[in-house]
Amino acid sequence: MVTGMDDDDIYEVYAIKYAHHERPSSENYIGGDAHETSEPLDYFVWAIKGAHRTFVVDTGFDPVVAKKRGRTLLKPIGEGLNAIGVDAASVKDVIVSHLHYDHTGNYDLFPQARYHLQDCEMAYATGRCMCHTHMRLPFEEDDVVAMVRKVFAGRVQFHDGVDEIAPGVSVHRIGGHSKGLQSVRVKTKRGYVMLAADATHLYNHFEQRRVFPITYNVAEVLEGYETLLRLASSPKHVIPGHDPKVLDKYPVARAGLEDWVVRLDADPVA
Repeated sequence: MVTGMDDDDIYEVYAIKYAHHERPSSENYIGGDAHETSEPLDYFVWAIKGAHRTFVVDTGFDPVVAKKRGRTLLKPIGEGLNAIGVDAASVKDVIVSHLHYDHTGNYDLFPQARYHLQDCEMAYATGRCMCHTHMRLPFEEDDVVAMVRKVFAGRVQFHDGVDEIAPGVSVHRIGGHSKGLQSVRVKTKRGYVMLAADATHLYNHFEQRRVFPITYNVAEVLEGYETLLRLASSPKHVIPGHDPKVLDKYPVARAGLEDWVVRLDADPVA
């Protein structure tokens, strides 16, 4: 538990599920999986609510991209944010973990927001690596172009490595899965929560030191697990980016939001 005289840097943290993908476990690990099972992915965005500021982490994908990518879109992310009292049109800060299609779509949903992004992620998504079909597979051209336009509109704040966004909220470049992937450390009443995003897709990845197949740098992925564990108050404070177990482990935000929105600043229930 984090205590102090000033609670202005203590935040509520929410995971909001917006989509789902059925898939076999062999698709989730480099080298496949010897015990082939069903191991679906859930897709989340996250909200960080403080006394004076609200942050949204990642912006999901829209129905067009869901159809293109064969994903099941369950609820629009704006609806999930509204369910916890966050008006997307009024959000002032969006933290983008990385520029893959499932983390940076819906780019018109936050008209007042400033976007927080790592320098090297923008360079990666607009540079020579995108000349290779394999490297650009997780990116959507329109999403990347939309972020470039935000740069020219003065709506992107770049970060290089570790940076404090606000007291109690900091970003940490992990890399690995994407060159400029950043995770978010949040001070909560139960300690420091690490919103890993895709620094670890599933609990199995960091717990068993296994690696998701879409990877820019395997060594950075593995080192990133150690960084997550060092920055989190405990392993139970690390929140994977795509694990359906998150919804089982944490309490529902309020009645009526079951299997949709959970509180990550509350103690796990499982």
